[in-house]
Amino acid sequence: MRLTTKLLGALPVAYAVGALAEQVVLEADNGGQSATVEWGPCDPVSVQNPSLSCGFMKVPLDYHNPAAGSGRLALAKIHATGERLGTMFFNPGGPGESGITTLEAFGSVLLGYTGGMYDIVSWDRRGVGSLTVPGDILCFDTVGSYNDFWDGTIELTGIEMTGDFSDPDDIAALLAQAPLLQRKYEELGARCLEQPTGKYLKYVGTAATVRDLVALADALDGPGAPVNYIGASYGTILGSWLINMFPERVGRVVLDAVIDPAALASEETTDIWFNRLLLDADKVYQGFVAGCVLAGPEGCPIAAVGHGASDVDNSIKTLLRLAHDSARRSNGTAEVTSADIRSAFFWSMWYPQTWTDLAMALKSEFSPALQTNSNENGTKRRRARTHPAGEAVSYTNAAILCSDGVDRQGTSMTDVFLNIISASKGSSELFSAFWPWSFNYCPFWPERAVERYQGHFNTTPANPILVVSNTLDPVTPRAGAESVTRVFGDNARLVLKPGFGHTSGAGPSQCLQEVVFAYVENGTLPDAYETLCEVDADFELFPGVNTQAILASLSDAKTDQ
Repeated sequence: MRLTTKLLGALPVAYAVGALAEQVVLEADNGGQSATVEWGPCDPVSVQNPSLSCGFMKVPLDYHNPAAGSGRLALAKIHATGERLGTMFFNPGGPGESGITTLEAFGSVLLGYTGGMYDIVSWDRRGVGSLTVPGDILCFDTVGSYNDFWDGTIELTGIEMTGDFSDPDDIAALLAQAPLLQRKYEELGARCLEQPTGKYLKYVGTAATVRDLVALADALDGPGAPVNYIGASYGTILGSWLINMFPERVGRVVLDAVIDPAALASEETTDIWFNRLLLDADKVYQGFVAGCVLAGPEGCPIAAVGHGASDVDNSIKTLLRLAHDSARRSNGTAEVTSADIRSAFFWSMWYPQTWTDLAMALKSEFSPALQTNSNENGTKRRRARTHPAGEAVSYTNAAILCSDGVDRQGTSMTDVFLNIISASKGSSELFSAFWPWSFNYCPFWPERAVERYQGHFNTTPANPILVVSNTLDPVTPRAGAESVTRVFGDNARLVLKPGFGHTSGAGPSQCLQEVVFAYVENGTLPDAYETLCEVDADFELFPGVNTQAILASLSDAKTDQ
């Protein structure tokens, strides 16, 4: 059962260039490379938005070693609709999200933020997609070989646990997998190096992508032109490195849902994930519960008349416990497991507009499946989990993240598992055991980038920057945005949006759109160091329940404690 597919849908994954209509050739000042962008219509089979143009640009694999050879970036562009001020580059994060498919899906939103005054250009960065070279990092020849390799491990089943690992049997079962999974992760690294994409692992890092971005700006807006950029989530690492590697090139830069770059330069990714990025995840879950209570059984079917937050929370925890016990009895082949339910919650916390769908699925899909398991003694249980045959198995997220991270520190899989157990009692009871996750590959990943930027992070940019964060983001808490803003002092302003979800796109805000528009139009920033921008009141997370109502309910509950 893959609830997240139902909740979030799927975006197109490829595009192609038709007859070339436009060519731009300029000298880039980034490594002396001749930057050429060839634009043309996109293949309508893959990109349905006719307003997009598509193109390619050749780049060096290693800007410091021409002998390493060259690669190619696949690009997409939405043309400015008004008087053009330049190019606004956009990266959606991931770090392996396709900029092209994201631009097709959300290009109109970006045009709204920029007032149509910029060409919006995004691209599939190194390690992403099938047209950029190097593209997706593939470590298995087939999905079947992937499933065979991971058969019988938590890589396919997820981690079964209840509460904060309150059951000693759950701790024992997890730690018992550590030797096998460590060996598997080390073997995975060897497999990745042996595949055709293995030779590119050292070239997919973000420092090279920063240089690609500067080369793109040179090609499209002229040598030395200011680089205008909007980066979300891991795209804020790209933005932070841009600011510090090329401070003189900083134009209008917006960082949304910030990961602290200083942490990435000094801490293992597992520590960043468990100790920093999950800090607000359970608070977002509490928002879901509060919203469900406010909606009542008509808007949230897992609630009942007269139920309070503790009742709804107990109902969810009961469902998790039933799923956990079912999985233990069935030896990993249950129709629904606690890992399934936690995974559905994890992704839905990113996108609060899916909360009603999640509540419906908990009532109509998960609960009946668990009842079937219990009443029929498992006769309708499915086979052991496998990766779906129609989905490619890409390790792009891990390849980019780990190539940017610190050197291997000798961390063992037992150490990682102990961190999970500890985090379940601290940063996030509900989501610390989410598995697999790209941050957990890095202690065993075989390669780091030939160039990594590891500081300083307090340079003075040519123009001030704008930093944006939700107050309750499940994977990039506001602390990251506050830290980056504080480091830049008078050269940055922070906009906080009281609300839930990952990135500011999780809930519309006319106030935020006006702040961003004023900034990208003429550099106008709020006078105050910190500005609050409310989510639009007509944005409902459950029927009749908006963000402000949920936040007020959480505040009242805290006051009553």
